[in-house]
Amino acid sequence: MNVKNIFVSVALSFVAISSFGQTKIKDVRTNPDLYFLRADEVANSLKLLPAPPQQGSILWLNDEAQYQWGKLQRDTPRGDQAAADARVGGDGVPNAFSEAFGVKISKETTPEIYKLVINMREDAGDLATRAAKNYYMRKRPFAYYNEMTCNPEQQKELSTNGSYPSGHTSIGWATALVLAEINTSRQDDILKRGYEMGQSRVICGYHFQSDVDAARLVAAAVVARLHANANFMKQLEKAKKEFAKLVKDGKVNLQEETK
Repeated sequence: MNVKNIFVSVALSFVAISSFGQTKIKDVRTNPDLYFLRADEVANSLKLLPAPPQQGSILWLNDEAQYQWGKLQRDTPRGDQAAADARVGGDGVPNAFSEAFGVKISKETTPEIYKLVINMREDAGDLATRAAKNYYMRKRPFAYYNEMTCNPEQQKELSTNGSYPSGHTSIGWATALVLAEINTSRQDDILKRGYEMGQSRVICGYHFQSDVDAARLVAAAVVARLHANANFMKQLEKAKKEFAKLVKDGKVNLQEETK
């Protein structure tokens, strides 16, 4: 191999190594439209959470019981909701919360609230859960029992990553906490909707109950951390001002707060 070929080979290797390093970074530095935070800024879910329940333990028995409960819900309207809740990409999260929030959350009707919800999605769904997911790589219920889920289109993809804790649940609960801060008059509806998104994962057979319970803890942790992020707080303030204007214009379905 001549000197020129050696140089080209070394250069290509450097580019490949650099590209590999860049693809491993998955946070606000590489996708600022889906994250506010860097990976090293969130609470470490592996340190925060206990290990998943061991087979035969009381918590494992509860996981099994809840899995059977979930299967009974699938051929009901609640099962239909669970299948819809599985789709958190695109406008899935804003759509899921619009009714509970009291106004359609969309780019057109509520651009600032919409941006807030979308921009924090993977802080909750990915960063908040990543360390524990990657470490435990817990087999999902549908794979463990070798059964179908309520939404088979996602089974192949989800079988390649860990079940504990649930990223969808973390997205739902974190979003609910933030939206409840904006529209306090509907906090009960909003928080209930966020809770339901977690239980939908059990109904579908994508997650065990303990995956869902753990996710609500890391979701709360990442929301606390987001409140220490300047860009998140700026967007939250924009969302609150937008909501206040919607209320003033009579475009929000408010509920009377309990006195």
